[in-house]
Amino acid sequence: MRHDHRHFEVKEGEDADPVALVSKSLETLQQTVDERLKAVEAKADTTKLVERLDKLEAKANRPGGGKDTSADEQKELERKGFGAYLRSGAGAPAEELKALTVSSDPQGGYFAPAEMSSEFIRDLVELSPVRSVASVRSTGAPSVIYPRRTGITNARWKGENQAQEGSEPGFGQAEIAVKEVNTFVDISNQLLADGPQAETEVRLALAEDFAQKEALAFVSGDGVLEPEGFMTNGAIAYTANGHATNLGADALITLLYAQPAMYRNAGAWAMNGTTLATIRKLKDGQGNYLWQPSYQAGQPETILGRPVVEMVDMPDVEADAFPILYGDFSGYRIVDRVGLSILVNPYILATQGLTRIHATRRVGGGVLQAAKFRKLRMSVS
Repeated sequence: MRHDHRHFEVKEGEDADPVALVSKSLETLQQTVDERLKAVEAKADTTKLVERLDKLEAKANRPGGGKDTSADEQKELERKGFGAYLRSGAGAPAEELKALTVSSDPQGGYFAPAEMSSEFIRDLVELSPVRSVASVRSTGAPSVIYPRRTGITNARWKGENQAQEGSEPGFGQAEIAVKEVNTFVDISNQLLADGPQAETEVRLALAEDFAQKEALAFVSGDGVLEPEGFMTNGAIAYTANGHATNLGADALITLLYAQPAMYRNAGAWAMNGTTLATIRKLKDGQGNYLWQPSYQAGQPETILGRPVVEMVDMPDVEADAFPILYGDFSGYRIVDRVGLSILVNPYILATQGLTRIHATRRVGGGVLQAAKFRKLRMSVS
């Protein structure tokens, strides 16, 4: 900043009184300051700036004044606008109606402001809890081969001088191949950018879908593209119900004791809820229900003293169906190769504003010991 230094000289013949000189100097300095202030005001009018700064300072001094209230202010404007519309209709002031959301429906618009809830409504996904009772293993190979013994040696009773006879046990193998189930989902990039909840819901939907698909395959899979289900295994024996449609209590007793004692004492019943309701109404010869509720917390209910596993994918009671299975589920093997794998690909559909989410699951399943299971068939014989 430049300073204007003015010098005052006393001419000859003038009064050289010091007081007069100081007074004249102050007068000149005041004049200089006034001129400079006028020059600044001519360049910029600071009145409005001062007023705005005063308002901001007053707002900041209020309780909560430092917070970002733009969203709250917008909601308040929408509420006021909606109230004005309810009172005055389309004749409400235009500045009030600006805040409202108006649809393009030619028959009429919706003036109520929209609200997006953070809560997702999901339908129940039912699945058979086969994993909770079966034998589960992991593998790093495309299939697993289990050696198995198909027969024992053939020893014979002999006399003192009789020669021994040789025999050989039978051996074989059981292979469980790993199968693959997959899909993909395309989701808008804008939806993903609005918040992580959309992607979370997609991942949850994929997990529930894959769990449901594999559980169904463990029960009734064809063994070709799907894991082999225990209900489709041809080596599992069955007991006839004695009637094509009416489920009998005697048939359940026959089925249970057709199993070897070791398997019988480690087994459990498998059926769906409809069949379970039918069995709960069955009684023995003394009028006692075959169904026995659990009297101890954490213990399952039982039929004929054995626990029940409700599996939604089991067949209903109808002619020639197999609605009930009893067995030791350690004889069914589940082999996990790859857990649920999620791959997010934001590039393949980037020009369309979409992200593709790939999901893959590799798992196998099969019956290793058919003798541990027995089915009930709704037939006369």
